[in-house]
Amino acid sequence: MPTEIDEIINFCDTLLDAAAFDDWSPNGLQLPGRTETDTIVTGVTARLELFEAAADLGAGLVITHHGILHGAGGRIDRLQAARLKALLTNDLALAQYHLPLDAHPEIGNNALLAKGLGAEVTGRCCAVKGREIGVVAAFAGGIEANELVARVEALCGRPPLALLNCSSPIKRLGIVSGAAASSVPAIAELGLDGLLTGEPSEHAVPLAAEAGIDLICAGHHATETFGIKRLGELIAERYGLTHQFVNIDNPV
Repeated sequence: MPTEIDEIINFCDTLLDAAAFDDWSPNGLQLPGRTETDTIVTGVTARLELFEAAADLGAGLVITHHGILHGAGGRIDRLQAARLKALLTNDLALAQYHLPLDAHPEIGNNALLAKGLGAEVTGRCCAVKGREIGVVAAFAGGIEANELVARVEALCGRPPLALLNCSSPIKRLGIVSGAAASSVPAIAELGLDGLLTGEPSEHAVPLAAEAGIDLICAGHHATETFGIKRLGELIAERYGLTHQFVNIDNPV
């Protein structure tokens, strides 16, 4: 039976405490469409191919981690217009949950990465726009770097870029999905043994080497599939809807 889209959005807003986050683009509903749906699609990034897939699946609501306004400029160019046309033509509503879905203690990207690696979350780290979105993940007895890299590869589905500078087993690891290589100094200041993030950056490489911490970069996209997929599953369970996570791979 179809569910009101406003009800789904209110559930997500409340669950993720979306209003409490300053972000680069609005969290929650970004573009209204039809008022109810029995099918939702989730994906990491708002893009034309995702919207076309959602239309083919008969979805009424698309929820992404990076919405259509994420990183957008002040004008609508032809590429953005094509995305909007796909949404409007198919009467698709679109919502985004960015930093709230990184930070959530249970279904956030970073919490789920820690769980998937077999670690226990013992604290928070790495403030973004005034909120700590990363987690400190502890490995009982420590874990050898090569074993951690193997676990990251298995979890994220691709070999990570691993810059190993720590000579002892990793006991505490900072995990900040996406583009958080600039957090190396903060990780070192906390006395952690390493940082797991998505995208590498040139300036972070010497900083990690000089700090003696491991820097593991598993892909911006690959480290941010977990939260949005789990959010879709929770919505489907709560409302009895059909949910499809559409993973349009991105090598970055």
